[in-house]
Amino acid sequence: MNDYPVARWSVLILVALMMFFAYMFVDVMSPLKSLVEGSLGWDSGVFGTYAASEYILNVCGFLIIAGVILDKLGVRFSGILSAGLMVLGAAIKFVGVSDWFQTTQFAQWLGSWWVEMPASAKMASLGFMIFGCGCEMEGTNVSKILAKWFKGKEMALAMGLEMAIARLGVFGAMWIAPAISNKFGASIMAPVGFCAALLVIGLINFIIFGIMDRKFDSQLVQAGLATEEKSPEDEFHISDLGAIFKSKMFWIVALLCVLYYSAIFPFQRYATNFIEETLCIPNDEAAHLFSFFPVLAMLLTPLLGMFLDRVGKGASMLMAGACVMIVCHLSFAFLLPVLPYKWFATLLIVILGVSFSLVPAALWPSVPKIIDEKILGSAYCLIFWVQNIGLCLVPVLIGNLRQATGGYLVPMIVFASFGVLAFIFSILLKKEDKKKGYGLELPNIQK
Repeated sequence: MNDYPVARWSVLILVALMMFFAYMFVDVMSPLKSLVEGSLGWDSGVFGTYAASEYILNVCGFLIIAGVILDKLGVRFSGILSAGLMVLGAAIKFVGVSDWFQTTQFAQWLGSWWVEMPASAKMASLGFMIFGCGCEMEGTNVSKILAKWFKGKEMALAMGLEMAIARLGVFGAMWIAPAISNKFGASIMAPVGFCAALLVIGLINFIIFGIMDRKFDSQLVQAGLATEEKSPEDEFHISDLGAIFKSKMFWIVALLCVLYYSAIFPFQRYATNFIEETLCIPNDEAAHLFSFFPVLAMLLTPLLGMFLDRVGKGASMLMAGACVMIVCHLSFAFLLPVLPYKWFATLLIVILGVSFSLVPAALWPSVPKIIDEKILGSAYCLIFWVQNIGLCLVPVLIGNLRQATGGYLVPMIVFASFGVLAFIFSILLKKEDKKKGYGLELPNIQK
């Protein structure tokens, strides 16, 4: 089936839409930070803890288990499981921010201990934790799906398009969340409920994909390209995890990943509030300005994927992306407060989107070049696990720094420092590739 463009690109659309809905749900409350703090009684520290909760269970080991499930039971089972977890977590978070929940006895009991964290925040964080398990698992699952369906074909382009579609969810959240909230009288539960409903559609998408993938597997068996039962050599074993942990390239990629994304995703949680305060503009207007962050990334990522497929230079793209991010965060820290103009803020946001194109477009298609296919799912999950450690700790750090300093200067310097460290690891990656010949600078399409 993957020899037919319509079939493989249909698979891309099905799985990418789920990630689009997931990214919308992740950031649905980011442009509503001021409203959340005013309506639900949260402060920046509580908001940071809530943002970190998405990654807590993953850091505690779920992603390692998810990798084993993915390699043992395959992309179909893992896809439906992770989509189901996202829907369940979204439903719990919706209950947590709902108006009627605040008056229940359960909410009063939740609020009676650890009083610094309101009951609504505890419930929302619980849902976000469960959602985060499904979201991160699905992210790794999608990578393995595209590696399977686009092997020897337009893999980097497919992964680039998937990332572009997913990032459109950030753009959508920045516009749709404030609009729906205002439509329903400054409601928080309305935009959260809307995005939760979209996740149900995503679950249906994965059920449809499962039917297509089952047929694809049967065709591979009939063509003699696969067997019903895996040979002992091809079967995944728990001991294979040791091979991943012993890989120097794995650790370079994983640490590059955690440093880079720690300066992107936590920043997204606070970006609207940062722009709102720095430019002294309304919350919804600040959200609309930041919505341009993924726009250039959406346009460039597929193009960069095509470039990577045909020309290569993946390691060099990682270095360039880290440099762009450093410049942007330092400009947010020192230049934007001096030049508080909307056009300048928009320019910096769009340029940061260029970095968000260069790094992911080169990073994820490079992993199959350094990791054996039978443990690829576990490798992706372990990279995400290391990444989630940073994504769990950094929002709490940023929230506390913001609370302690009363501004965003120090947090922006911290974000820039992550970029410096990411650049150092990108240099190490290019050096190791040159020494071992993994082919990170070579094109993906096989001629």
